[in-house]
Amino acid sequence: MRTASTRGCAWGFAVGALLMASAADVAAATESRGSTEATAIVLSTGLAAVLWPVRRAPRWLTVPLRTAVPAAASAAYTLASISMGRHAPFGPGEVLVLLCLLFVAVRHCPPRWALACAVLDGAALLATPVRLFGVTAEETQALMLVGLVLVGLTAGLAGYLRSLDYRRAVAVTETRRSERLAIAADLHDFVAHHVTGILVQTQVARMMAADRPGELDPVLSTVERAATEALASMRRTVGVLRDTGTEPGGRRPAGDLAGIGELIDGFAVPGQRVTLHRDPAVTDDLPHEVQAAAFRVVQEALTNVRRHAADATEVTVDLRCDGRRLHVAVTDNGRGGTQLPDAARGGGFGLVGLKERVSALNGDLRCGARPEHGWNVRAVFPLRLP
Repeated sequence: MRTASTRGCAWGFAVGALLMASAADVAAATESRGSTEATAIVLSTGLAAVLWPVRRAPRWLTVPLRTAVPAAASAAYTLASISMGRHAPFGPGEVLVLLCLLFVAVRHCPPRWALACAVLDGAALLATPVRLFGVTAEETQALMLVGLVLVGLTAGLAGYLRSLDYRRAVAVTETRRSERLAIAADLHDFVAHHVTGILVQTQVARMMAADRPGELDPVLSTVERAATEALASMRRTVGVLRDTGTEPGGRRPAGDLAGIGELIDGFAVPGQRVTLHRDPAVTDDLPHEVQAAAFRVVQEALTNVRRHAADATEVTVDLRCDGRRLHVAVTDNGRGGTQLPDAARGGGFGLVGLKERVSALNGDLRCGARPEHGWNVRAVFPLRLP
């Protein structure tokens, strides 16, 4: 059995109160021998505009039309009563309907129509006391003053909520923009890693072509795999960037701890050994953000080994966990020898971006030369994210 929500109960109570107030207006018009038909038409138009479900409304029933037509009907009723000199009472039903329409106009109307519709709704409400013939000018002014206060409060509340909607929309847009920039950075990381590997493997193949042509097949197979992975990464990431929907992208090509093993398997070249030491305490159920950042640290460190220390014979990747933090370390014994052209060595911004990624998780990244020779990259991530 489904229980009614608080919001549903409040909506039902509001609809009931609005209908009862409208019925009271019709009863008052009948008792005072006013134009019952005109009162019923104005109230019916207003109730239809307020209560008609937005999802089931036809396309032509736009928000400006919903808020302007009932207000115009109320204003026309007021002008007719003045021109004919007839008493035409108003009641809480018409007041509530016009206030609801004012609220909708200020909050939901397109910017170019919001002011016009709001002014029309407010003016129709403030003009209703003029229908009461036989009352003093002071009483009419008092009623108009009360109406002015109600108009101001309603318009102010609607304007405040509209500003919150605008801020939320801006925040969503900025979040999506930041996400897409992060995806573009991921694309750079993936492609730079794979393409650098392709370049290194191609150089190795050229050197082996003259001396050991029979051993070329494993090298060419590695080149083929790296090219395939680079194309797949580009296809996935460009697919995310092309997605213009309002839902956040769910296909972001972020790596994880399991992907580090695959990364290492495709890294080594002849004469170079890459070893992974993974503490059994490092499980696959760590926070995904931490796993993705750890993957990026290893990926960037291995890419820099290819770019700046191609002569390294030993590369070690170490993953360990002390219960509160994940430690990631990548070390090599290279001496800085590389045969890559200058254009392929990068602009030196990879570690800067990596530092920002690690700092965003309250982690720490340290890079530096080893005492003897080689390079060391270490990152520490807290397992409890902020």
